Amino acid sequence: MARTTGSDGEKTEAAVREAAVNLIARLGYEAMSMRQLAAEVGVQPAALYRYFPTKEDLLFTLMREHMEGLLEAWSAARPANTDPVSQLAAYVENHIAFHIERRHATHVSNMELRSLSHERLTQILKMRTAYEKELRKILRDGAEAGAFEIDDTGLTAMALIQMMTGVIVWFRPGERLSIAEVTGSYLSMTMRLVGATISHGTARPFGRAGDAVAL
Repeated sequence: MARTTGSDGEKTEAAVREAAVNLIARLGYEAMSMRQLAAEVGVQPAALYRYFPTKEDLLFTLMREHMEGLLEAWSAARPANTDPVSQLAAYVENHIAFHIERRHATHVSNMELRSLSHERLTQILKMRTAYEKELRKILRDGAEAGAFEIDDTGLTAMALIQMMTGVIVWFRPGERLSIAEVTGSYLSMTMRLVGATISHGTARPFGRAGDAVAL
């Protein structure tokens, strides 16, 4: 029976990426060796270089795919409703869900920027800036419409990004709070931070009744 061209190779490459994310998150990029990675995947070290000619090629691919996935997820989650409060709520929900699901990839993307060459670092930072611009635009639109009270849009955007991404540091599934409850709490904090007016007529439930967030 003829083998589907590239099918085994694609599976192996995917396994390499997944194992690399986990190893780098645990050991650090500099400490992880390609030999360790090969052993984790169950292939010969030389086989890795068919997919990633250098160790940095692998790291760059992981970071680029992480940012591409984040941008695509936001594009899909962005509501058609242009109301700034709805846009901000969707941004927060998507950001938290995406990063909790990709805890190790997020850690690698945040901690290993220093390991990229200047050219590749510039490419990743451009993607990060494009994503953060989406949030700044929401905040600007909300301030101009009178929905938000913000002194400095750039600082507020940075504070929100740091707060939301920081969820991966402490959140563990199955402990005191569910993802829905965490999201509800972070939405409440976000709306307070931007001075949004809460409308009780448009409450959005997140798990427990006591954690409902009205937007």
